[in-house]
Amino acid sequence: MKRSSTNFLRGVIVIIAIFVLILCIVALPAGISSDTTGYYRPILLGLYIPALPFFYALYQALKLLDYIDTDKAFTNLSVATFKNIKYCAVAIFALFAAGMPFIFMAGDRDDAPGVVLVGLVIMFASLVIATFAAVLQKLIQNAVDIKSENDLTV
Repeated sequence: MKRSSTNFLRGVIVIIAIFVLILCIVALPAGISSDTTGYYRPILLGLYIPALPFFYALYQALKLLDYIDTDKAFTNLSVATFKNIKYCAVAIFALFAAGMPFIFMAGDRDDAPGVVLVGLVIMFASLVIATFAAVLQKLIQNAVDIKSENDLTV
């Protein structure tokens, strides 16, 4: 049972990675080279930067699933993995926060407030993921501490 659920999650992570990779390889270059892109060209170019921590976070999630399969879920390895995912989410948030003034200016010039909303949604999602990873990191760290304490008393 455990293996099938982690395989399902692995499949979901791989599908997400393939979808974002296709966006980075096909959709972004098409948008950048389009004549109608206008003020959004630097924004589209800048979307490659947050893709790096995004893919690293997906890799860390796959590592976490491996730890679960090998019964290493309650170890310091899992704590470090959650910490890396948290840092990736914070990095994505910071990159979008740094780009928001430019996104706001481009959206204001084209009278397209939806662009700003998309940026804010991505920032909010990154903060939620960072918070969730931090909570799980603390929870797993407490479990590791209790486990090591119990191992010492026996």
